[in-house]
Order: sequence, then structure tokens, then C-alpha cells
Amino acid sequence: MPRRRIGIAIVAIQYSVVVKGLEKKLQDLGYSVLPIESNLDDITVNSEDMDLYILYIPDNIIEDELKLNHLGMASRLLDKCGKKVMAIGEKRSHVELMDLIPEIAHFGWLEKPVDMDNLEMIMEKALSEPEEEVAEDNGNLKRVLIVDDDPAYAKMVREWIKYKYKVDIVTAGMQAITFLLKVKEEEKVDLILLDYEMPVVDGPQVLQMLRQEPATKNIPVIFLTGNSSKEAVKRVMELKPEGYMLKSSSRLELIKYLDSKI
Repeated sequence: MPRRRIGIAIVAIQYSVVVKGLEKKLQDLGYSVLPIESNLDDITVNSEDMDLYILYIPDNIIEDELKLNHLGMASRLLDKCGKKVMAIGEKRSHVELMDLIPEIAHFGWLEKPVDMDNLEMIMEKALSEPEEEVAEDNGNLKRVLIVDDDPAYAKMVREWIKYKYKVDIVTAGMQAITFLLKVKEEEKVDLILLDYEMPVVDGPQVLQMLRQEPATKNIPVIFLTGNSSKEAVKRVMELKPEGYMLKSSSRLELIKYLDSKI
């Protein structure tokens, strides 16, 4: 019996030349491609034959109420179908879309423009990534504190992980120290995601203060850094945190890493 080709459905909120090009490229790579436009019922009707759904989000969708409603309906159907979903959209709209349509936080995210030359590798990675496991005991979740002066990034990370962890956010180093010293023992923080570069009191200074306080010295700290150079990573690790994560890491990469540390 011939082997079934991997099925990929492209759910296009607005069909375009770019979407058509993506469809053709995937077909050239040997995938079985199903375009889904206006008839969203096709999402559930064809779910058995699909290994991955690509949700292609048009630019400036926040300003278009009709398309935004269409995206919301598609996202809810995709979230229920139980298949892997990768959304493709503008970086600047990601956080706002997660606020407006919570289901988008459950999907993988690929920023525009799509690197067509490396599309095969991108698809292989998307198809091979395991589905995240949601914690069953919501009353006994581990607690994570995000310390980052970029509230948009911190909010995005919270949306990514709030289904597995209790999450708090502070946007300055001294706020983190104050917060941690006021937390009751039964509500203690289990892990800190700490931005390496912050104004006034930076990540390394915060880590040093944490290690000097008996109440906080044993809390695992993972640095968040946007600099992936060997020199930058070496500087980070010389401070002996429990680890570091690049800010370019995907949602599933971050969750998998946190699971290994808590």
C-alpha cells in the first residue's frame, strides 16, 4: 500500500498571491495541500486527513472587524480539532491578537515574511514538535515570575505558559525583589524568568541580590536574552543561573525547557 502523503491545510482569512505561492511551494515539497477559504466547516470535515493546519493571517487585521471575526471563528474551530496548528502573521500583531482571540496562544507562531528557501525545514520542525501537555491539577500549579522591562514580551510569555503555570509579571528589577520578599511561604515562586538587560537594575544585579537574601537564594533563575552570540551567552552563564533562554525561542521550546527546570 502506498504511503499516505502528509496533509497540510492552509486556512486563509484572505486568499492572496502570497498564500497561493505558499500552497504551490508546499505541493512542490511533496505535501498534500488543502486550501480552506470561506467555508470554515472544511476544518472539521477534513481534520482526519490533515497533519498540520497553517492559519495565514493577513496584515493589519486588527483594523478590519470582519476579518478579525472570521479569524476568531477559524481559531476556535482549529483549537477544537485536536491537530497541530501554526499561525503565520505579523510580529507586531501577535500579542494583541492573543488578547482578542485567546486560542491563538495555543498555536505555534511563524513571523512574516516566510522564508520560502527554508520552508521544508520549517514544516519538518512544526510537524515533529510534540503537543504541549496541560497540567491536570490546576489547583497545584507551579508558580513562575517573569521579570522583564518589555511588558509586551512578558505578556506574550505569560499567554504561552499560563495553561501550565501560575504566572506573575513585574517590569523592573527592584519590583521583583519587593514582590518576592512579600510572597507568603505557601505561595512561593518556583522559578524566575529574568531579563538579562534592563535599565537601572539589570538582570545580573537582580540575581546577585536574590542570592544574598535567605528567602530567595534558592529560587531557580533562568535568564532571558535576545543576544545569541557566544560571547553574550558566556557572560550570562558565568553568573551561574540555572539556565538561559533566547527570546527568539518558540512557545513549545520554552515550555519544554521550563518543564525540565521546575
